[in-house]
Amino acid sequence: MDHPIYQVTSVEIVASHTLRVGFDDGTFQVIDFRPVLKGELYGALRDLSLFNGVRIDPEVHTLPWPNGADFDPATLHDWPEHLEEMKTLAQRWAKTAT
Repeated sequence: MDHPIYQVTSVEIVASHTLRVGFDDGTFQVIDFRPVLKGELYGALRDLSLFNGVRIDPEVHTLPWPNGADFDPATLHDWPEHLEEMKTLAQRWAKTAT
């Protein structure tokens, strides 16, 4: 099954753990990541100084964080459609981290 490929073109911190992410098709998403910051990898991003270290990778146009965490740009692009699934995954990540 094909899935669209999007590139992140901009990122702006707009609130605590919330980013405004721009994509190469001209659309934007404002994403509050707090519901999915669980588990070993993503849970570390609850530390605001680490979360605020997000950047755009200039080669692959994703949003990596200094600890190696990232999300598929297609997931970010369609975040409202994926949010419930991401929350479910985050609960699993939380269980495996303990």
